[in-house]
Amino acid sequence: MAENKFISTEPKWYVLHTFHSYEAVAKENLEQVIENGNLQDRIFDIVIPTEDVIEEVNGKRKLVTRKAMPCYIFIKMIYGDDIWHTITHTRGITGFVGPKGRPLPLTDEEIRKMKLEKVPVDFTLEVGDDVEILSGSLVGTVCTVLKVDAENQRAKVNVNMFGRETPIDVSYSEVKKL
Repeated sequence: MAENKFISTEPKWYVLHTFHSYEAVAKENLEQVIENGNLQDRIFDIVIPTEDVIEEVNGKRKLVTRKAMPCYIFIKMIYGDDIWHTITHTRGITGFVGPKGRPLPLTDEEIRKMKLEKVPVDFTLEVGDDVEILSGSLVGTVCTVLKVDAENQRAKVNVNMFGRETPIDVSYSEVKKL
């Protein structure tokens, strides 16, 4: 077999486009392809991006998980031209997102914003601190910290929604200390 000059040596995150509402099917099919082709040493993670949003239905608030980017899934892998064909011909996947259908790895900033990997945060929060939400439907909202779970880098904050104070859980990576 010829040497592949387009293979990377470290895993990176890439974006795949799927048919409408086929994200879960594409993920399952990719997992089967990985197992059948013994590609565990090349493909490490597959993520369907989701976000939690609060909906008000009949006067009641409900936390709902939705697809953050319908028709897209993320894959962490060591890319090479030899694997391109295998992935792009998996049922439910229309191709890679990038120039001319060739994959373009995500930047560290994009990985952080999409919460694909846990990035340790180098600040501490205390009860009573004011924070600003950096992502999701509440981006830009200023909240007050009610409870801190420093070990898991999570906090419960009070958000003013619909004229009421509502406590929500957030990750340290989702907020900025003011």
